[in-house]
Amino acid sequence: MDYVSALVPPVVMAVFFIALIVVIVKTQGGPNKAKEDAAVDAALARAEAARQQDGTPAP
Repeated sequence: MDYVSALVPPVVMAVFFIALIVVIVKTQGGPNKAKEDAAVDAALARAEAARQQDGTPAP
C-alpha cells in the first residue's frame, strides 16, 4: 500500500498541471485577443515614440 501513497501526489500534480495547460491553450485568442493585441501595439508605439523623442538610435 505504500506504493499507492507514494504515487498519488505526483499523479495529482500531473493532472492539475495538464488541466492548467489545457485552460491556458483554450483561453488564447478568442474575443479578447484583439483587445490584448491592441494594448501591446499601443505600448510598443509609446515606447518607440519615447525612444525617438530622446534621440536614441534604433537597436
